[in-house]
Amino acid sequence: MILSQCARWDNAGLPTGRVPALFRGVKLSVKVDYACRVLVHLAKIYQGGELAHIEDMARLEKVPANYLVQILSELRNGGLIVSRRGKQGGYALARAPETVSLLDVVEVIEGEMLELPLLAGGQSGRRVNQAWKDVRMALEARARSITFDKLMRGSEAMYYI
Repeated sequence: MILSQCARWDNAGLPTGRVPALFRGVKLSVKVDYACRVLVHLAKIYQGGELAHIEDMARLEKVPANYLVQILSELRNGGLIVSRRGKQGGYALARAPETVSLLDVVEVIEGEMLELPLLAGGQSGRRVNQAWKDVRMALEARARSITFDKLMRGSEAMYYI
């Protein structure tokens, strides 16, 4: 079963309605959620060339400031954001919002979208393992298609991912 066949998607490529049972058990960390919120904020100010300050992002996106420092460091090390030090410093996206996807964030923060065991034993192990690989590929393809320009435009409409 492919993810696009399981759920409905709006014109921006964001999920609508109820998520199928198969994907309700797939969990992303709070760190990924916080990172995505902050990147939506940075996407909104990208065109203006502004730099965002930690205190503002923490307040606006409801992310604990001390945790945000760690997240921003990981995003910077992963090449998704840039920072400037000093009184006039702050954070900005490293590239245009339409080139940064949810998959990019997950890979920087978590490594893999869906970690699979390397077990393929028993009579059915290889088939089951291949089925999960197919699910992971579909999930990654969908996450790759949702970019921060789409999230930025849809953020006022309260999309849930």
